[in-house]
Amino acid sequence: MKKINLILAFLALFFSSRAQLPALPPRPAVDVSLAPFYHGVASGDPLSDRVIIWTRVTPTVFGSMSVNWEMATDTLFTSVVNSGSVTTDSSLDYTVKVDVTGLNPNTWYYYRFHSGGAFSIAGRTKTLPVGNVDSIRLAIFSCSDFQTGYFNAFRDVASRNDLSAILHLGDWYYEYLAGGSDASGDTTRYHALTHDAFTLSDYRLWQSQYKLDDDTRAMLEQYPLIPIWDDHESANNSWYSGAQNHNPATQGPWFTRKNAAKQAYFEWNPIRPLATGNDTIIHRNFEFGDLFNLIMLDTRLEGRDSSLGSLLSPTNAYMIDTNRQMLGPVQLAWFKSQLSDATTKWKIIGNQVMISPLNLFGEVLNGDQWDGYPAEKDRVLSYISQNNINDVVFCSGDIHTSFANDIPGKDSTYSASTGAGSVATEMIGSSITSTASVPPGGAAAVTLANPWLKYIDFTDRGYLLLDINKTRAQGDYIHVSGTASKTFTTTDAAQWENLDGEHHLRTASSVLGPNPGNPPLVSPFPMGASTGVKPVANTGMIIFNCYPNPSINEVVLQYYLDQPSKIAINITDMSGRIIYDETTKEQPNGVNISEINTSGFPDGAYIISLKSDNGVYTKKIIKGK
Repeated sequence: MKKINLILAFLALFFSSRAQLPALPPRPAVDVSLAPFYHGVASGDPLSDRVIIWTRVTPTVFGSMSVNWEMATDTLFTSVVNSGSVTTDSSLDYTVKVDVTGLNPNTWYYYRFHSGGAFSIAGRTKTLPVGNVDSIRLAIFSCSDFQTGYFNAFRDVASRNDLSAILHLGDWYYEYLAGGSDASGDTTRYHALTHDAFTLSDYRLWQSQYKLDDDTRAMLEQYPLIPIWDDHESANNSWYSGAQNHNPATQGPWFTRKNAAKQAYFEWNPIRPLATGNDTIIHRNFEFGDLFNLIMLDTRLEGRDSSLGSLLSPTNAYMIDTNRQMLGPVQLAWFKSQLSDATTKWKIIGNQVMISPLNLFGEVLNGDQWDGYPAEKDRVLSYISQNNINDVVFCSGDIHTSFANDIPGKDSTYSASTGAGSVATEMIGSSITSTASVPPGGAAAVTLANPWLKYIDFTDRGYLLLDINKTRAQGDYIHVSGTASKTFTTTDAAQWENLDGEHHLRTASSVLGPNPGNPPLVSPFPMGASTGVKPVANTGMIIFNCYPNPSINEVVLQYYLDQPSKIAINITDMSGRIIYDETTKEQPNGVNISEINTSGFPDGAYIISLKSDNGVYTKKIIKGK
């Protein structure tokens, strides 16, 4: 998200022009051997007896499609424990999501899909443990902006083999148009469209583009994912009934846009709905035996009142309004009940926005964080303090910066030397690619004004490696050397821990070492080498999507070219009369899009034809509501 840039822009001592990032290599390639499962596989929301498995099948004939699935205890699928068949169609954007039940706790499984004579690549997943658990290790990340660079942190997570699950805390993708956000200036990493995403078709296109990324696919096939959304899955600085970056005059009603974003999110991610067809609620919890309760919040779309700006006086009328809410009453009551759960030692909270205070010159830097909702924040922290709840660790995202924080209570006197006055702790593991440019001295100025901030790194990208055992929760800040090239190294840059029974952070005595015990990674790199994938001929052109259909003002085609080619686009009515005829300039190899304005077409049925040097694609489309 861009908030940290916006915040610091208000501070003359902080911002200068951002240097141009190095140029990036060509558009992402597509592994044609994955056909028709080009977007890979994923699993998520594991419980002790079940887990969601996911894929997307790209149709060659647009109608209902049958997809088979298998879950096994071995990579050769000789010991299949559950299997079945489901159907998908355009109403689901040809995504497939199965809640596989009847599984054993704390067990690794392998899964795959089959359709049209071809297998998907295999995925690896794990159920949650029950009873006594000694230790668990997670990778936690946020803010993966496609236009800002390569997802090297995802690749690093994919290659390590010491985790039980992965968490994404929001801003998985960014709704901005091509060249928006913190785009590097290299058009080969640009987003799909020349306008911000605001329709269901737009959000589906963004989801497709991100899931075609090879680093994303590599990571998701190895570990179960537990995700929550933040604002950029819909619009910048969004809340329940609006967003800073939403214009009703050009983008329609907010709730229509929000519902479209949520629908695409649930279609394209292995997240379990609260009830069948319910894509509204994402607050939920996951118990890792008696060790910890993972509590995932929605501080964005469910109950939040309007976001405030930056550099806010604590006496601002909105800041002193005790009725302003971040979670809403239903989620707040649920959150308190989860915090009071006595069956687990630790409470690990997946939280979109920073909850530790962030001030400068006596004012609140960012009203979009918990600081902008002080009454609601106090309701949470006071509940923790008054009920003597120990071992509470917030893991947050959003701010593109590595932080290790104590969280002082509203009325406490905080001591930086002892941690006295801290109610809980917070760890924030930078971002995957999104930037937070700060001149030298910026971190020092913020730390001076906020002594509970124990560690800050504005510069490096990466993720948080969180290891929890009975005596401590340790977070290691894993940073990548860069995101402008696929060649990178990683550094374990800092290590902080919350000891059992304490409410503040200490510097950890050592880095997190190897954590053996996992079975082998599901397949070697590069992608596509897994057993069971059907070899296919080089088709030259693959069509992933043709949105929306029916159309009103626009049709967008998303396609892959194995080599640069001009594209001839031809649209005829049902009598064969040519309505639209265009030959594009040479398109680069990789994933491309073509946008066609249909606002002047009479309502009715048409045939669209897309022709490259190596292939032809035709489809019937409908213009009109």
